[in-house]
Amino acid sequence: MEVSRIRALRGPNLWSRHTAIEAVVTCAESERAIAQLPGFETTLRALFPAIGPLRASPEHTSVSLAHVLEAATLALQAQAGCPVTFSRTAATQLPGVYQVVVEYSEEAVGRQALELAQALIQAALAHSTFDKDSAIAQLRETDEDERMGPSTGAIVDAAVARGIPFRRLTKGSMVQFGWGSRQRRIQAAEFDSTSAVSEAIAQDKDLTKKLLHAAGVPVPLGRPVDSVEEAWQVACEIGLPVVVKPQDGNQGKGVTVNIVDRAHLEVAYAAAAEIGEVMVEKFLPGSDFRLLVVGNKLVAAARRDPPQVLGDGVHTVRELVDIVNSDPKRGEGHATSLTKIRFDDIAIARLALQDLKPESIAEKGRRIILRNNANLSTGGTATDVTDDVHPAVAAQAVAAAQMIGLHICGVDVVCESMLKPLEEQHGGIVEVNAAPGLRMHISPSFGKGRNVGEAMVSNLFGPGDDGRIPSVAVTGTNGKTTTARLIAHLFTSSGLRVGMTNTDGVYVNGRQIDSGDCSGPKSARNVLMHPDVDAAVFETARGGMLREGLGFDRCQVAVVTNIGAGDHLGLNYITTVEDLAVLKRVIVQNVPSTGYAVLNAADPIVAAMASVCPGNVIYFTADRHHPVMATHRAQGRRTVYVDGEHIVAAVGSWREQIALRDVPLTRAGTIGFQVDNAMAAVAAAWGVGLNWDTIRRGLSSFANDADNAPGRFNVMDYRGATVIADYGHNPDAMRALVSAVEAMPAKRRSVVISGAGDRRDEDIREQTVILGDAFDDVILFEDACQRGRADGEVVKLLREGLANAQRTRNVDEIYGEFIAIDQALARLQPGDLCLILVDQVEEALAHLAQRVAAA
Repeated sequence: MEVSRIRALRGPNLWSRHTAIEAVVTCAESERAIAQLPGFETTLRALFPAIGPLRASPEHTSVSLAHVLEAATLALQAQAGCPVTFSRTAATQLPGVYQVVVEYSEEAVGRQALELAQALIQAALAHSTFDKDSAIAQLRETDEDERMGPSTGAIVDAAVARGIPFRRLTKGSMVQFGWGSRQRRIQAAEFDSTSAVSEAIAQDKDLTKKLLHAAGVPVPLGRPVDSVEEAWQVACEIGLPVVVKPQDGNQGKGVTVNIVDRAHLEVAYAAAAEIGEVMVEKFLPGSDFRLLVVGNKLVAAARRDPPQVLGDGVHTVRELVDIVNSDPKRGEGHATSLTKIRFDDIAIARLALQDLKPESIAEKGRRIILRNNANLSTGGTATDVTDDVHPAVAAQAVAAAQMIGLHICGVDVVCESMLKPLEEQHGGIVEVNAAPGLRMHISPSFGKGRNVGEAMVSNLFGPGDDGRIPSVAVTGTNGKTTTARLIAHLFTSSGLRVGMTNTDGVYVNGRQIDSGDCSGPKSARNVLMHPDVDAAVFETARGGMLREGLGFDRCQVAVVTNIGAGDHLGLNYITTVEDLAVLKRVIVQNVPSTGYAVLNAADPIVAAMASVCPGNVIYFTADRHHPVMATHRAQGRRTVYVDGEHIVAAVGSWREQIALRDVPLTRAGTIGFQVDNAMAAVAAAWGVGLNWDTIRRGLSSFANDADNAPGRFNVMDYRGATVIADYGHNPDAMRALVSAVEAMPAKRRSVVISGAGDRRDEDIREQTVILGDAFDDVILFEDACQRGRADGEVVKLLREGLANAQRTRNVDEIYGEFIAIDQALARLQPGDLCLILVDQVEEALAHLAQRVAAA
């Protein structure tokens, strides 16, 4: 078994909406049915019993090693606690070659599980050993390292529940919610709107106390100190017991409470000094409470109890701590609901105050405190008390947060009870924390968990706001780029700042920020991350979807221009137009229930995509009497078609008309494929809710020149001859171009063409079969687009396509695109027409512009 071409599908994809690892697996003939491998399944189950039943896919008659790899990769992740359920194995057209797809929750875990599954299969084949416990432990460790912490995860879960898209910006806890200009960002439990000044104030415990005191909030006495001697002096001044802690700290690190003698103070001072400057303050009797404030509301409260163990008369204190720490709910960091108890110098000092040592065996039932501070990060526990908080205490917590300027604030209170005001029980606020941990509120040790993530998301986004911007995805065989550019232009005409991706680059608010083929998911994600984007238009090509899936979770409108005879068939196991349609319809499957799929009714494969659309459908085609159109219209649904000299949008008895003479792109309706592109753009604009005056204004102002739509039927005048530059590169495009140029008068017609080497032989030939019946002269050129073909191979195929040409009488072969263009221009006479099928779009158009300007 050979595993190759491993890909991470990071968005909705050909197989599902799940993120997944996809691998190409080649099995030898004996490996295509595990029944032919003596003892294999028995050994496999002995090595890894949790693999479960092994089943072949419906299209397979037997279980292959590829199916075993699928099952093992999924089961390993599931055993490690990852929430994964989807997997699939699909046979390709090549014997013994499969595509194995397995869902992952964290990419690194999915890749590691695939590697471990291969190791498991090799062990079973060799009848050797496989340490399943070690494998699962490795996956759990990787998962803990990779996945979001509980605070960030709670906020993300709340956002997902509201349909708000998110993107993790780092491996840590920085996350973007929403898209473009409507995005918000968080870092753990901290908003992007929280100032660095407020965070700095919260970290400075002494300044915090001064500000809270000024706001009338009760705080303990105390001040910063520079030495142990000064610390003891301050302790004596304010009275024992005292608290020693870092002036700039968090998560309870270096904090020691209830200090009653100098020896304990010296240990506490050393612990605090490791963190930073030290302060001493009065110890307030009572319990430690954490109040969580979001915006101007108290949303949760918990009592935190210090880490402790119970004596059993058998085990030493150190052994009791080890027993408690062996609980799987306790971990080293914040990934688990509880943290392991620290057994350090502070814990030993606290034991000494109880006349105990680490080796002491305490009597049964004795409560042994390992720390006085009750932070969860030191091994403490939490009990929810949200419903007990007195309104006066809640008001003071909110006042403290607002005094510091924190939108999310963890307010630490020490008092006897939450049931009465702090002043009545000599309690006080001892700290205010930016980016507070949420574990104690989400999963308290005792009591009811609180959905604090929802409160935070509601503070970021108002009711009904999902943080999304209008978005349109465009795919198809031909017309994608022009349609995408036209839709973007319609958005711009409505006053929106538009982010657009296509095969020419990435554009934001009219400025190109990236070049090259940018029709993939990475470019789409970059647009959605840009803060100056009010609307997004994505040309969505097959390559990006196959490599990585979509760059967005869903689009408001999905446009499929056509499938026709397809393109790039034979690559990446997409061999038929039906295969291509299954891939292209991914954008249709990811339209929301309130969105629209814009589908070409005249293309039966495209029209059939309506059945997989979760939202509504707008059909378009020039023929309003087409059966698909007539049925759709009769059902009271939206259609766009041509009636005489107008594009018409209709639903029920309502009509909106746009004169084709006012749509320069179509040359008054004479260029059929541009009429199709215009109808698709009109339908998309209708789907996102643009007003009709804006749509008309945008259509009339869109010039189909080399600046607005480079390489998309750019018409130029050269010494009285008509020159057309286009990037058409498949048989369907040739047919559309021939139809268009035949509507344009010309004495003599010539064409300049090459071919991309990654097409099938028959697709390259067919292009010149079509052109040979429409053009008098053909110039074949070869340049940079051979894509693995030998020199002269593409030109040879193109010439073969001209063997039975009805019109072509003169054929030349030239090496070099620009030389071919120059030769074609040199032959032109007034009244002639030349179609130049450019390869290097930007460079060729610049070359043409130079020649036209010099003419």
